Amino acid sequence: MIYDIHQTTAYSYAHAVPVARHVVRMVPVARPGQRVVASHFAVEPEPVEWIETRDFFGNTVVHIRIETPHTQFRVRTRARVEVTAGPALDPAASPAWEAVREASSSCLDPGPHSPAHHMFPSPAVPLSPAITEWTAKSFPPGRPMLAGAIDLMRRIYEEFTYDPRATDVTTPALEAFNLRAGVCQDFAHIMIAGLRGLGLPAAYVSGFLRTEPPPGKERLQGADATHAWVSVWCGEEDGWQGLDPTNALIVATDHVVLANGRDYSDVAPIGGVLIGSGKQKLSVEVDVIPMPEAPPARELEPD
Repeated sequence: MIYDIHQTTAYSYAHAVPVARHVVRMVPVARPGQRVVASHFAVEPEPVEWIETRDFFGNTVVHIRIETPHTQFRVRTRARVEVTAGPALDPAASPAWEAVREASSSCLDPGPHSPAHHMFPSPAVPLSPAITEWTAKSFPPGRPMLAGAIDLMRRIYEEFTYDPRATDVTTPALEAFNLRAGVCQDFAHIMIAGLRGLGLPAAYVSGFLRTEPPPGKERLQGADATHAWVSVWCGEEDGWQGLDPTNALIVATDHVVLANGRDYSDVAPIGGVLIGSGKQKLSVEVDVIPMPEAPPARELEPD
């Protein structure tokens, strides 16, 4: 599936900002199942310094310094990306979750795709006994890893309310868990915390959702901005599998990856520091347009 992506993020400041430094992760890169046909990334006002690097996990990171007084900071991403779904796996045929836990705990691979980096607490995902206990209901003894992860994803989708007013970007996972409400970032952090509490590797993924649903399908939740989901390691043979708890979907061709890491702190689309005062306002516009007709997301088989 090929998508044309148009994304604009704009900050408006109450007073002029004389100096600002930003770290931006808004450039898609080639990954397994994802090919970047073309991309263009620009910011306003014009920066005096622009350094583009790759972080440990392979994400594109742009470091920007602006020294022109400004009341608006605007980021524009334009890209054409081809997304290919991986082979459909039988969740019941994946290894038992205990075997996956043992394999990940004994993994000696230090590379960026190793499960070893995603088993432990991270800055935005501390472990929580309450979340771990709740998660354990999806993983009775001997249950196949992917089947348990899908069950956990469905429980988050069914028991939690998508409510942008309930939380903000700084809300801890445990608070969102107790509220049983939040947005995609919260649901991803809760799922990751629960899996890691059981010793199972789980990574945080940020990106985009298609904004035009297939005929007869509802628009996916979270398609109006950057989205977040979870990548779960299911053993050496099955590898990393994407699961979207906000929409109860196995990730196939409806998701475009921007960055992945341990949690939101590793993949925040825009960060940095600025000198200024007063309030600021954020607006985000996203269009992920399929070209040509796109197949529907992979449907989940009933239990």
